[in-house]
Amino acid sequence: MPFGVKGLFQAAAIVGFAYEGFDAITTLAEETKKPSRDIPIGLLGSMSVITVIYCLIALSLSMMQKYTDIDPNAAYSVAFESVGMNWAKYLVAFGALKGMTTVVLVAVLAQARYTMHIARAHMIPPWFVLVHPKTRTPIYATLMMTTGSAVIAFFSSLDVLAGLLAVSNCFLSTLLPVALLVRRYYVTGITPRANVLKFVALLLLVLLSSAATSAYWALTSTCWIGYTITLPLWFLGTLGMSVLLPLQRTPRVWGVPLVPWFPSLAIVTNLFLMGSLDASAFIRFGICTVMIMVYYFFFGLHATYDMAHEPNKPESMKIANTDSETPFQFQNLEI
Repeated sequence: MPFGVKGLFQAAAIVGFAYEGFDAITTLAEETKKPSRDIPIGLLGSMSVITVIYCLIALSLSMMQKYTDIDPNAAYSVAFESVGMNWAKYLVAFGALKGMTTVVLVAVLAQARYTMHIARAHMIPPWFVLVHPKTRTPIYATLMMTTGSAVIAFFSSLDVLAGLLAVSNCFLSTLLPVALLVRRYYVTGITPRANVLKFVALLLLVLLSSAATSAYWALTSTCWIGYTITLPLWFLGTLGMSVLLPLQRTPRVWGVPLVPWFPSLAIVTNLFLMGSLDASAFIRFGICTVMIMVYYFFFGLHATYDMAHEPNKPESMKIANTDSETPFQFQNLEI
């Protein structure tokens, strides 16, 4: 708070990537006995507990030291030392080491399974789908993600990676509620065309008003007049979905409640946090995005289309036909 509302939201956008580890739970659906029950419990349960712990740790730090005296390189070790608890700094250092180890492990675990699913669509070489016959884990995808992450971490500074991760995390967290709204309100061949047009128009209204709110916040954080236009438009777009459009799908076991209000709130919140970040982070994010899109349109799009239109072949043959003599095997499990 000493840095004002702008500093508060900028910090929230940066530290938001600390919550990325929770969505790694969703990548383990194929390895979970009852994913429809266990994934939501594990995701919401762990996030709730850790959020409370995060708040308590931040409270203890701010009560031990004034914010101007906090060491950005070793905040808790120096704070405990300043109050005469020299023994605690070694305990903190050990906990930090364990924390970084688990974060790296979970990140590699999740990203390897993302890579595995991408390889199933042939957007990258399909041998990344291979799983080890003994451990039943995607060995090649794990090796690629571990090596790639280590190289990037070695040659990049923390502030650069933090800014890039913050933008990408907010952008991804915006796409997810958009995808949820599409899934709830649109079914191919069933949703009437009139409802499709209404949904597209209302979704665009929500997105554009949210983006305008974010841009207005980035340009001027002292004047509030612009919000009297952008926020009512966001509200009207969300209200229109709720009143004018019937749901086309309902979750069978567990689902996000209060649709479309929760997803729409997630959209405007994440876009607003993006407006709190520095321009350099958006430039790096834009460069990475352009590189990925060029690869997708010139290779990935055609590869997935060709795979989807292979005539009369089982799914396992579509994936494995290029590596039939490999010592490992493919594991096609039902999600």
